[in-house]
Amino acid sequence: MAFPMHLFLTLLCISSLIGENGGVDAATFTLKNRCNVTIWPGIQSGAGHPVLMKGGLVLEAGRSERIDAPAGWSGRIWPRSRCAFDQSGRGTCGTGDCGGTLQCDGAGGAPPASLAEFTLDSPLDFYDVSLVDGFNVPLSVYPSGGSGDCSEVKCLRDLNRSCPQELQVRSTGGEVIACKSACIAFNQPEYCCTGEYGNPQTCQPTNYSRIFKNACPRAYSYPYDDATSTFTCTKADYLIAFC
Repeated sequence: MAFPMHLFLTLLCISSLIGENGGVDAATFTLKNRCNVTIWPGIQSGAGHPVLMKGGLVLEAGRSERIDAPAGWSGRIWPRSRCAFDQSGRGTCGTGDCGGTLQCDGAGGAPPASLAEFTLDSPLDFYDVSLVDGFNVPLSVYPSGGSGDCSEVKCLRDLNRSCPQELQVRSTGGEVIACKSACIAFNQPEYCCTGEYGNPQTCQPTNYSRIFKNACPRAYSYPYDDATSTFTCTKADYLIAFC
């Protein structure tokens, strides 16, 4: 599902109106793998913005990677898990796959996947952690060096352990490796906030979205979860931590 989140679409529009600032760096992202297994982060830029790190990289347990993002950049970063790639960079991932390549090069990840989303320097930075497309790996965002609210957004619980059976994604060995959103699982308007449910008044939390919200109170649990799930900061750098 391409850019399903209501707020993220709005922020991309804001960013495109403002434009980029001559390539000047707006922020440094530090991707940190705190999991005990390898993670393959994927990066998708918004329309008209440069692809960072060719859209994907490998991050072994305990390792980190610094990435500079230009002013005006917007996009999303997500964890891919259980990947296997050959020397040419072709292969597959058990979760978050972006078309069978190590370097996503502009492509988004297949849901369910946890997302960190950013719109930088417009003039505030907007950021969030979204579970609107479901969950695969714990994901948190920690701003540093900025001014303003600059709240940490932590999603540390492994929702795969408490995922309802009807939302579970299992490996070939039977292990739960991801948890779908109700929209992905059932494709119904009341879960996807479409049709007559396509506004904040009619699209309300559901029993399924509450499972995500209770586990990660500051993360988006459904498309109109704006009030408790979008954050701002000015001139910050960001640590994006997996697990």
